[in-house]
Amino acid sequence: MSNNQENAEAQVQAEAQENTENQAAAENEAPEVAQTEQEGPTIEQLQVKLAEAEKKAQENWDKAVRTVAEMDNLRKRTQRDLESAHKFALENFAKALLPVLDSLVLGLQAATGDSPEVQKFREGSELTLKQFEAVFDKFNIEAIDPLGQPFNAEQHQAMMVQEIEGAAPNTVVNVFQKGYLLNGRLLRPAMVVVAKAPQKPVENPPIIDEQA
Repeated sequence: MSNNQENAEAQVQAEAQENTENQAAAENEAPEVAQTEQEGPTIEQLQVKLAEAEKKAQENWDKAVRTVAEMDNLRKRTQRDLESAHKFALENFAKALLPVLDSLVLGLQAATGDSPEVQKFREGSELTLKQFEAVFDKFNIEAIDPLGQPFNAEQHQAMMVQEIEGAAPNTVVNVFQKGYLLNGRLLRPAMVVVAKAPQKPVENPPIIDEQA
């Protein structure tokens, strides 16, 4: 056998041995890779992700609850504002009417006498007053006429305080001008005179007998 043939056989054997070794190494590495791919996330990792998801869900739930509460409060405020606007839309107009009503009442009080002209004026004024009262009643405008009632600082304005015999202290004994309410809200306080308790007489000091 020539040297060339021996070298060729040796080279073939070397290549065959190298292929065998490479194949064995590949077979040894393949199970490790497959095992790594099959393992996936650990239980601890899954628990962390679950906790994060629960936290995020709770945050979203809290936001939803707050949003619903804010919308409900906004709805209630809007409803109250609308109701208030409907109730008190006539407030300024009613206040402007009160001086007209006062003038009519004063004119009626001043119309004294038995002449036909005075009687006609009184009849016309009384009819107008009744019409005022009907309109006020329709729009829930209530008069405050507290004669004989206890003084109420929220609805009455005391013009003076007098000692009145037979009147209970802190009661209204005279009404200069009626007050008015619109749906329970004060348009104008009643101007009144309030009774006060009588002053106690000063007792004479005891006489000391210096000779005793």
